[in-house]
Amino acid sequence: MKNRQGCLASLLELFLLDKLFNWLQRRFGFGRGCSGAGCGLIFLLIAILLACAVITRTDWLRLF
Repeated sequence: MKNRQGCLASLLELFLLDKLFNWLQRRFGFGRGCSGAGCGLIFLLIAILLACAVITRTDWLRLF
């Protein structure tokens, strides 16, 4: 039987992901440095992928 992560641990991961995303957006995101929309869009896509990985418990590195 696989050891699965509990609900509170997943919520903590999503909370920390949200805090990291907000900090990156304030620091480098839309309207700031490296052409603004470019970095903001990249951070948004990465955050969506990481949130999906936390929600579905998918290990993206073991898919290939």
